[in-house]
Amino acid sequence: MTPGSVFTIMQQALEVTVLLLAVLLLPALAVGLLVSIFQAATQINEMTLSFIPKLMITVAAMVIGGPWMLQLIMGYTQRLFEGIPGLIG
Repeated sequence: MTPGSVFTIMQQALEVTVLLLAVLLLPALAVGLLVSIFQAATQINEMTLSFIPKLMITVAAMVIGGPWMLQLIMGYTQRLFEGIPGLIG
């Protein structure tokens, strides 16, 4: 196992992690921004007004993107396990 192979495995792991997190965080960020603009325009300072929509959109993103996320992580894990013999020598 060379340092280059370890670097490649870690790079792929970080790429998969960023993709998985982006599916959940980007919609929540967009909804949070929209709610913040609405709160600033109406001067309503209610904490649940920002929390509930972000929670709902995160759950919706998980339901819609869940199969793709599962396929992505399973594909990475399968490639990792299949590459073990090549890494050993």
